[in-house]
Amino acid sequence: MLVSSDSISKLCGGEQLILCRDDSVGLRAAIAIDDTTLGPAVGGVRYRSYPNETAALTEVQRLAATMTLKNAVAELPYGGAKSVIIQQDDDPLSGPARARLMRRFGEFVARTAGTYLPGVDMGTSVDDLAIIGESGAPVSCSEIDPSPCTALGVASAIRAAVAHIDGRDDLEGIRVLIQGVGHVGAALAHDLAADGAVVMVSDIDADRAAELAGAVGGIGVPAERALDTACDVFAPCAVARVVSQTTLSRLACRIIAGAANDTLADRALATSLAARGITYVPDFVANAGGVIDIHAIANAFDEQALRAAIEGIGRRVTEILDEAELRAETPLRVAERRAERVLAAAGTHSHTERLAA
Repeated sequence: MLVSSDSISKLCGGEQLILCRDDSVGLRAAIAIDDTTLGPAVGGVRYRSYPNETAALTEVQRLAATMTLKNAVAELPYGGAKSVIIQQDDDPLSGPARARLMRRFGEFVARTAGTYLPGVDMGTSVDDLAIIGESGAPVSCSEIDPSPCTALGVASAIRAAVAHIDGRDDLEGIRVLIQGVGHVGAALAHDLAADGAVVMVSDIDADRAAELAGAVGGIGVPAERALDTACDVFAPCAVARVVSQTTLSRLACRIIAGAANDTLADRALATSLAARGITYVPDFVANAGGVIDIHAIANAFDEQALRAAIEGIGRRVTEILDEAELRAETPLRVAERRAERVLAAAGTHSHTERLAA
């Protein structure tokens, strides 16, 4: 039976979708290579459980498309990709069993011959990346955790958004609620607290949130109240698609700018947020610090050059918000168009249509 091109388009929204399986180590994984117009496709390896495999395939392709936009807006010479390893049990693997899983996955990555460069993502670490690389797979980072640079970029985006809305250059007294206090969220909390922000932290691990709140002189917020708690800036740094039609009415913030990928459940919510007077900084603009760090490592940037490159995120946020205000458009649409211009200059087709699908 022949498979029509329409069927393939429905299954694979980007250039390539690779399904990986090895029952001997419990591997179920997918690699989505969205676009390689600008260069080899960079994207993290996500290790988490999913309600079903269809949900995993949907997420990996959405996230890969977002990585294409992220790298284009940041004007980096990389395409967009993402991979997911589906967690089979209630608890993630550890020890030798985890190493076998990652090593086997690395063999599948190696088959892409450098087209896909994996990085750290939710549920994985630089140690995992080092094991993936043992199989001959080129990896984007296996020694330095890019999380602090991701946090630095988000902080720069928050400063730019506050400056745009309030006309001020400081964060003194600005209430920032950080949802998710893993490596990125924790680094962001310390950065913003040092700038005088009132930091509120929320995590499903209440003890971890309380410990961080104490360390930065902040406030702990129960996980179930994160969306409802009044704040100036809501910074999602955990799971994707936090803003949905269901959660929209609960938001009690003026700005959304965070590290989590794929913050909006669908693109139409950008218009809904604007109608509520909430400024949304597109996640693929705000959270580009990690991939900038990866590029800096590959090109031997010194500390000053790296910091300047990451702080360029704030400049781009300012330009996007200014243009959105001038054109009466959403910042999401402006940021997408900016990415489209970069991709078009390199001779590609529209990615906006794929994201909207």
